[in-house]
Amino acid sequence: MRYDLVIFDNDGVLVDSEPISNRLLAGYLTELGHPTSYEDSIRDYMGSAMHRIHDLIEERTGERLPEDFDDVFHGRVFAAFERELKPVAGAVGVLEKLAADGVSYCVASSGSHERIRVGHRTTGLDRWFEEARIFSSQDVGRGKPAPDLFLYAAERMGVAPERCVVVEDSPLGVRAAVVAGMDVYGFTAMTPADRLAGATQLFSDMGELADLLV
Repeated sequence: MRYDLVIFDNDGVLVDSEPISNRLLAGYLTELGHPTSYEDSIRDYMGSAMHRIHDLIEERTGERLPEDFDDVFHGRVFAAFERELKPVAGAVGVLEKLAADGVSYCVASSGSHERIRVGHRTTGLDRWFEEARIFSSQDVGRGKPAPDLFLYAAERMGVAPERCVVVEDSPLGVRAAVVAGMDVYGFTAMTPADRLAGATQLFSDMGELADLLV
């Protein structure tokens, strides 16, 4: 394999959570008086850390979201995960291949550590990701599109940025990987290819990823 470390985004790449979380986010923001469609949520917030949602709402409306916004939102999301969440089709096969080939991998997500763990436990992906392989925007000062999270993950995994590849499905994540000096493979299952401009390569079937990385 041409890379020493594969860094996976989580939501939409490993776990099929984006339809669930964006549906709930759009509904909750609308409930709070900030009309938001599912399509709006995908366009504006997919791949964002929670602080970016707060910042965008305040920038656009001059109003702050409630203090308990994150807790209420995550409560709704975790309950829906328990009922609906599945791994992204093909993700388990990719992880099996990387493990069999001895290729290092990790996850670097805008989501909280709790969100990552809940998603992995619900889908059975926790067997592939012990604590040392999990990195969250909570670990760094700035979330995507800043490169901090990917650079932090690479440093902790002991791999130079130029030897890393990031697997992302959001424009914010692609931008972060490019700024970090890493190759990035854009997953287009939910995101139009033109929104992932700058990716090293685009692909639409997670089952194909292992072969593409060789």
